Amino acid sequence: MIFQDNVIKEYLKNVYFITGTPCGGKTTISRELAKRHNLLVYDIDEQFSDHQKISNPAFQPAMNKVFKDADEFFGRTVEEYKDWLIDNTREQLDFVLLDLIRLSQNKIVLCDCHLTVEEAEKFADASRIVFLIKEPSNLIEDYCDRSDHRGFRDYINSTSDIEKAKAVCNATLKTLSEKKCNDIKNSNYLWIERTENSTIQDTVKKVEQYFGFAKKS
Repeated sequence: MIFQDNVIKEYLKNVYFITGTPCGGKTTISRELAKRHNLLVYDIDEQFSDHQKISNPAFQPAMNKVFKDADEFFGRTVEEYKDWLIDNTREQLDFVLLDLIRLSQNKIVLCDCHLTVEEAEKFADASRIVFLIKEPSNLIEDYCDRSDHRGFRDYINSTSDIEKAKAVCNATLKTLSEKKCNDIKNSNYLWIERTENSTIQDTVKKVEQYFGFAKKS
């Protein structure tokens, strides 16, 4: 069954999307906003294992692809790795949308996610979407340094050639982020770029004012 965009938007009218590129601050800002305004955060990365359990290899092959070890996982070409990440996100999206519809009927939900501009246009009005981005260079170090990515850090450090694995991963993230950043900056959506001078407080203030949360608090 295919739902028209206007139907999806209606059922997601209580969902606010905080999306963007890796290391742009999505998770940090989502959680700070939720704490300030007593909101529910839905992090799609945290839901992946549950969605994987109810997925079907025939319909969600990327989500069910098995790698024998870290060397095989990071031994792919940048193009193979990129395509797999894109397919994973696309396949999980159906599960995500159904979860959001269920969770947001009587409450506001903040969705920490990885939407493209094209997807954003289908799911919500611009007033409920903010893109947080970061210049795509050497993202892997920032990614691995995060406390909630400890499992990924341990996994990449288990490869026989850690530097090579990091180089492949970084090149993949950069390839994905460069196009996405360009699309975002040329869109009509609000986007905030994380820099060395960015602060959590300033970014949260901008987002909550844009979403209208400041008036509701």
